[in-house]
Amino acid sequence: MPHLGPLRCRTWAALLGQLLRPPRTVCNRAVGCHSQGTRDLSPQQMVVREKILDKIISCFKRHGAKGLDTPAFELKEMLTEKYEDNFGLMYDLEDQGGELLSLRYDLTVPFARYLAMNKLKRMKRYQVGKVWRRESPAIVQGRYREFCQCDFDIAGEFDPMIPDAECLRIMCEILSGLQLGDFLIKVNDRRVVDGMFAVCGVPESKFRTICSSMDKLDKMSWEDVRLEMVAGKGLAPEVADRIGDYVQCHGGISLVEELFKDPRLSQSQLALQGLGDLKLLFEYLRLFGIADKISLDLSLARGLDYYTGVIYEAVLLESPAQAGKETLNVGSVAAGGRYDRLVAQFDPKGHSVPCVGLSIGVERIFYLVEQKMKISCEKVRTTETQVFVATPQKNFLQERLKIIAQLWDAGIKAEMLYKNNPKLLTQLHYCEKEDIPLMVIIGEQEQNEGVVKLRSVASREEVTVNRESLVAEIQKRLSES
Repeated sequence: MPHLGPLRCRTWAALLGQLLRPPRTVCNRAVGCHSQGTRDLSPQQMVVREKILDKIISCFKRHGAKGLDTPAFELKEMLTEKYEDNFGLMYDLEDQGGELLSLRYDLTVPFARYLAMNKLKRMKRYQVGKVWRRESPAIVQGRYREFCQCDFDIAGEFDPMIPDAECLRIMCEILSGLQLGDFLIKVNDRRVVDGMFAVCGVPESKFRTICSSMDKLDKMSWEDVRLEMVAGKGLAPEVADRIGDYVQCHGGISLVEELFKDPRLSQSQLALQGLGDLKLLFEYLRLFGIADKISLDLSLARGLDYYTGVIYEAVLLESPAQAGKETLNVGSVAAGGRYDRLVAQFDPKGHSVPCVGLSIGVERIFYLVEQKMKISCEKVRTTETQVFVATPQKNFLQERLKIIAQLWDAGIKAEMLYKNNPKLLTQLHYCEKEDIPLMVIIGEQEQNEGVVKLRSVASREEVTVNRESLVAEIQKRLSES
């Protein structure tokens, strides 16, 4: 064997290593699969999703909101400071240009940053966009690592509880309009929560972390949350038990009145401020006609650190058929609250802009709508095509192109097959498969007479129409359907 120099030896060694190395598995599930906690949406799913988003956005616009968009990533330092207990759920991006970045965790912090950067003191805005959270996905419950949020926020100094009440009204309008079934909106106030912690004996340094534990009560039992507080976070057992007495409380305006007289809670001026605003809020909710959909729930905490006042969360309720049992909680679909100090954290001079808002959980709603459609076997049309331009004969591509251009110019949604000489049966089958209501047919006889045939795909009836009046006839039929 001839002697190989050191460079060639290393080259052959590297090549041999590549040949002997076991093949790298790209994906254990399927070739070309996507990341865990994400998903592709089929054309049928996109139709359903767009209808849901249209209803949500139309409600936001009905209440006077302006649209806004912000980058998908922000400075990592900015996000870390705002989420604290949740920063481990953020997706970090590799530093490629001198900045440490993270994908946005929600749409609220970017909105606050936008207000501060542009020195805005008032704004009513909506935003629809994807956010990312690195948590264990539960696909069967509509929980993903990448998901869409629809946010509505009111920024500015206004009289107490009027914007807050409108946010709750918007949540009611959207959930009622989507016809998801019965729902309940739980409300509380972070000042009541902090006041409750103080009178129960929670050290102030543990307020936020205990609040984060309490926020899990919608997913865990009180016993498990108590264990986390005591064993995981070092809270005294008797303090946790005092908190347990309060988190069982829920009701309406009468509960607010009772809490004003509570021997322990009434010792906290902070809690009394929160209760005062809640009392005013319930009065406005009554005037808005939605008080029966709202419940004061002292177990509600909302774990994000930036909330400062009223907080709320909407849950769907499912009643067992003719069983007379208690309603079953099937999950949270919307949430929000007041955050009066977040904008100041982005302003160099610390100028604050009080804000209140809500976020609609589109993925959870989408999952529920999908389930309803599966049960009812509802068929979804994936296109909005109104007219198909066809021919039964060869060499009529030019005439089809002229006709379809005429229809497009008139704003009519039209299609044709991308073939010079398509078979008539293929064109008919396409129309039936795609549920296209009308078909324009042009052949040699029609061309010679200056007419076309207009066919109803469903009834298979055909009428002859002059080329000049084709658009008017199609528009008339579409307006009648």
